[in-house]
Amino acid sequence: MTILITPRLRLEPMDDAHLDGLHAMNSDPEVMRHILGRAETREETIASIVRVKARWAAWGFSWWTFIERDTNEIIGAGCIQYLGKDPANPLEIGWRLRRDKWKQGYASEAANAMADFAFKTLGADLLCSICRPENTGSAQVMQRLGMKYKAQERWDDADVSVYSMTRADWDARK
Repeated sequence: MTILITPRLRLEPMDDAHLDGLHAMNSDPEVMRHILGRAETREETIASIVRVKARWAAWGFSWWTFIERDTNEIIGAGCIQYLGKDPANPLEIGWRLRRDKWKQGYASEAANAMADFAFKTLGADLLCSICRPENTGSAQVMQRLGMKYKAQERWDDADVSVYSMTRADWDARK
């Protein structure tokens, strides 16, 4: 399993040891407003970790826990996974952060590392990201990453804005 390092973050494959920090973040209704529409229960966080560990074992990628290097605190989570959790679909990149870490560049920093992993290590030709149309913060991170708006579609029982970029787009931005 791959650990990614950025100037301020260590992205570790999600694990049982991350439960308390992940649940603290996921139980914040504001953090989860555009994801579940409500706070996540501890049992749901446990179930997520179990699913993620299985995906790491099966696919060699999934969700990382974002650990701030200076404090060793869990401040977020992000993924490379199949859109709709279906291997027939392109890869998706996603993230979430603790509310006290919003608007500090952490999402962009982690997204850059995860996108680089998707294109260079996994050999992805296409990377997609989705967000609720009202989630302008995530849309801005997608745009800073170099993704372009594609369309509005229905995923996970919600209308979402879909952004994407190709490997050629990624290589051209460097």
